[in-house]
Parts: sequence; C-alpha cells; structure tokens
Amino acid sequence: MMGFIIRRLLQLPLVLFVVVALTFSLVWLIPGNPMLQEGRQPPQEIVDAMNRQYQLDSPVTFFGGYVARITGIGWVMGWNDAPFDLGPSMRNPDWTVNEIIGAGFPISATIGLGAIAIALVIGTIAGLVGGLRPGSWLDAGTQLIALIGISVPSFVTGSFLIVLFAAKFRIFPIAGWGTPAHAFLPMLTLSLPFAAYIARLLRFGLVEQMTTDHLRTARAKGLSRRQAAWGHALKNAFLPVLSFLGPATAVAMTGSFVVEKVFAVPGLGRHFVDAVLGKDITLVMGVVLVYAVLLIVLNLVVDVLYAWIDPRIDLANASSR
Repeated sequence: MMGFIIRRLLQLPLVLFVVVALTFSLVWLIPGNPMLQEGRQPPQEIVDAMNRQYQLDSPVTFFGGYVARITGIGWVMGWNDAPFDLGPSMRNPDWTVNEIIGAGFPISATIGLGAIAIALVIGTIAGLVGGLRPGSWLDAGTQLIALIGISVPSFVTGSFLIVLFAAKFRIFPIAGWGTPAHAFLPMLTLSLPFAAYIARLLRFGLVEQMTTDHLRTARAKGLSRRQAAWGHALKNAFLPVLSFLGPATAVAMTGSFVVEKVFAVPGLGRHFVDAVLGKDITLVMGVVLVYAVLLIVLNLVVDVLYAWIDPRIDLANASSR
C-alpha cells in the first residue's frame, strides 16, 4: 500500500506539468489582451511595456518563468519572494493569484464539502429505499426524483429555492456570504445533482449485490432482506459511489460557477469565470492547478479507501497494469 501511494505521489509533478502546459496553450490562444480592460485603453507604448513586464510578448518566456515560480526554482534563484508563487493577477493588479485563491477557495471548499455531505445523506437514503424495494412505487419515486435532480440545471434549482425559502417564507437570506444561513441554500442547490447520481449508483449496486450467490446463501440462512443488505451487500454496493465521490468532491470544492453566481457567493468559481472572460492567464492557470491537485489527491484517497473496504483489491498489481 505504501509503495503504491509513493508511486502515485512521484507521478504528481509530471501530471501537473502536463496540465499546466495544456492549460497555458489553450488560454494563450484565447483572443484578446488582459492589459486592455473595458473602459481602460492605454496608449500602445504602455501596453507594450506592460506586456514586457508580464512577459506576454513571448509565450516561451512566459511559460518558463511561470514554471520556475510554481516549482520554487524562481524562489531559490532569488527571482520571487515566495517558494510557490502563482504570479500576479493581470486583471486585478492589487492582488496576487495566491491571495485571490486564498480568499476564494475556503468559501468554495465550505460550500463543496457541505454539498457532498448533504448529497451523501440524501443519495444514500434514496438509494437504499430503491435498492431494497426494486420495482415498488418507492423505487419508482426515488428514481424519478433522481432523474429530475440530474436533469434540472443548477440555476433553475437555485432560483426556485431562493423564491421559495428566501423570498416567500424568508427562512434564509437571498444571497451573500457570512453566516451559516447564507451557506445552506447554495449547499443544497449544489448537492442535488450529486445526490441523484449517488442514489442511482447505490440503487443499482444493491440490486446487483442482492442477486449474488453469497447473498442468496445469507437469505437461505434466515436473514431478512434488510439484514442481508446491511450486513453483506451495502459495503460492496457502495464501491461505485466511492469512485464517484473522488472527482465529485474535487468539482464541488473548487466551486460551482453557476451556484456561486446565482447566490452572489464570493468563491473561487466567480473569479475563474471572470479570469477566463478577461484572459487573466495567471489566475486561470492557478485555479486549474488547484483543481488538478485536488482531483489527483482525492482520487488517490479513493483508491486507498477501495483497498481498505475490499481487501481483495491489490493496489500494487492494479497500478502496474
């Protein structure tokens, strides 16, 4: 197990380098110049000077300098003040990318982790109801609700919750950030698609596990359907859900752009959208880098949990194939 974890961590720098290179290539090709903001059209001489300052006059120079900053080479050489410097924000000259991510990521992570927790509760209950009574009206009802949860866009769900619980009943604030009440509706909105997927995965996993030979044997020994499901089927049926939770948590923690926009939450998602629209290269690459690290680390955690839940899984051989 430890050898598998070490190998995966040693692969991390190469994977991140590829992610940074691909992101940089795509962002560089976006039309426009981050120095030319709306309402600010400086003379061409100033634009050229700013391009030289930010190394925008040469993609090779810019990429080399960026890699030196984020790897700590620039800090060792005395070029940067911090070992992992994501650079200045080109559209927000008073802020660095580190400061923007430091301010926005905790908010997005709070909403994301809360959304995953809510999704686990709702999805597990719905999946158990459907998996233990396949073909019943309860199963049909949970599957219909799950289908609606997957199909309805988040901005529609968020707007409906605002109208119902904020405008009509005034239980929660309409928008903003600062209290637990501000966080609940964004968490709930973000959780519903994840809960729908969890319900479907768990339901299908339980139905499949309940037809296996060892479950038939358990039922033959006198266990009820519910006892057999809780004691034998649920652990294996939860494995597909566990696989889904890794990337889902990374997506949720980096912020849902739509949800943060609907509820006016100052999280990382809004900064990312503004950065793409304004071609803020350093901010786009910084956010993508954070997302990539989260995705890789959480997938590693999922693989380790897989082996812990099901000891039959050999991580060492699986990683070598």
